[in-house]
Amino acid sequence: MPALSPHARQVYQQGLAKGNNPHAFAKAGDCETVTDWFLVDFDRGPRFYSLGPYQDLQPVIDYYKGSFARNSVAARRGFNAAALLTSFWSDPTQCKPDENPLGCEFRLFRPSFVLVMLGTNDVPHKDSFEQNLRKVIQFSLDQDVLPVLVTKADNLEGDESINATIARLAQEYDLPLWNFWGAVQPLPDHGLQEDGAHLTFATSFFDDPEKMKSAWPWRNLTALQVLDAIWKGVQ
Repeated sequence: MPALSPHARQVYQQGLAKGNNPHAFAKAGDCETVTDWFLVDFDRGPRFYSLGPYQDLQPVIDYYKGSFARNSVAARRGFNAAALLTSFWSDPTQCKPDENPLGCEFRLFRPSFVLVMLGTNDVPHKDSFEQNLRKVIQFSLDQDVLPVLVTKADNLEGDESINATIARLAQEYDLPLWNFWGAVQPLPDHGLQEDGAHLTFATSFFDDPEKMKSAWPWRNLTALQVLDAIWKGVQ
């Protein structure tokens, strides 16, 4: 779980001073970010999830209500780091001309921080990933939105270089890091389907041992724990 540094808290507070919503976070990334089974159930109500031994996370769900099910214009199937800052990929029905998807989401939703979940679709262009992720980080900081970097579960590039880059840039920019890769290592097949890219599926019933053998409950559980860490870290 990430720890917030004084620098990260400063970015967050600057954003609030400029009108960012403390109850709002943004999601930026690819198909594993935009899918209906990432966080959405926490806005649908308690019939759709069970916290089980993690009841202490219910206040976090209440605090960030409305962010979980939001259809972010910065999350889309096929997105990579470059796409977030390319106006060609913006939703023309919601975004201004020449406005990139990330900037559009920031303007529409005014989040206090953004979960940056990238890397899988950057594998074919891994040599440019660091440069593009730096641009995403700097763009977010320039908008006074705190970026939270997230490692990916897969190793499609074969040498773990993309996760290594994510972790290194989080340290360099003094940003929170959600190490999702670490969370799925104990799971069968490290939480990956046969294609080595997509996560194994189960619903978010954290008191069901069979479901907790799959990756998606852990993605949602650790996401809540990250939100909790940030919420408490800025108080």
